[in-house]
Amino acid sequence: MENWCDRGIVLSVRPHGESGAVVSLLTENYGRHAGYVRGIASSKLRGVAEPGNLVSAAWSSRLSDHLGAFVIEPERALVAPLMQDPLRLAALISACSLCDVSLPEREAHPGLFHGLLALIEALDGEVWGPAYILWEIAFMRELGFGLELNKCAAGGDTATLAYVSPKSGRAVSAEKAEPYKDKLLPLPDFLKPGGSKIDDAETLRGLEMIGHFLEHWVFAQHTKGVPEPRLRFQERLKKTLENGGNPMVFSGQTA
Repeated sequence: MENWCDRGIVLSVRPHGESGAVVSLLTENYGRHAGYVRGIASSKLRGVAEPGNLVSAAWSSRLSDHLGAFVIEPERALVAPLMQDPLRLAALISACSLCDVSLPEREAHPGLFHGLLALIEALDGEVWGPAYILWEIAFMRELGFGLELNKCAAGGDTATLAYVSPKSGRAVSAEKAEPYKDKLLPLPDFLKPGGSKIDDAETLRGLEMIGHFLEHWVFAQHTKGVPEPRLRFQERLKKTLENGGNPMVFSGQTA
């Protein structure tokens, strides 16, 4: 009999049978791991197995390579504060989906576990948009797709970084980028040296920039491409701006 206990963040829940579900967790020590949960709709578990919630999980199986079963208990209901905010909830579902689709099963990623936990907590704060962008950058780096945003790829002034090469993922200064800037990706202001503008428009710019690399690097070989929740999050934010939604403006900055 194989078994272990660990903390885990719920990534997805897929109904299976009349009263059960296959639950995917990002655990602290065992990576992304799935297991069957009985009685998922019971009063005890209702609201517990929601993407983004932190649970304690006991996994057991007759053989290590079988699906196995989870017994889960609530540890922290991290989703509840976000339920009334569609954008923040979309960001949460996007992050969970990226982990669920891209991480190899049963491969430990303790850094990603703690990073996702920190992101979910940050989504309830004021600067949640930039926090999400920084998480995606760290997520890509964990998978081996690092962006180089701290110096100019062409040897230009580091203090005036303004664009990112869509091929190399390296930053380019405004002067060096001038001849071919239309072919480059704009760098969000809050990722520039000394940048301080934090609003919905800059967050969208970050999503579009990283979205390019998710499509062409991370998910280039995936048959379904970038997960649908990630695409929906970006589109929802774009429509919010187009419809004149209230921008996220902090510390006296304006959109």
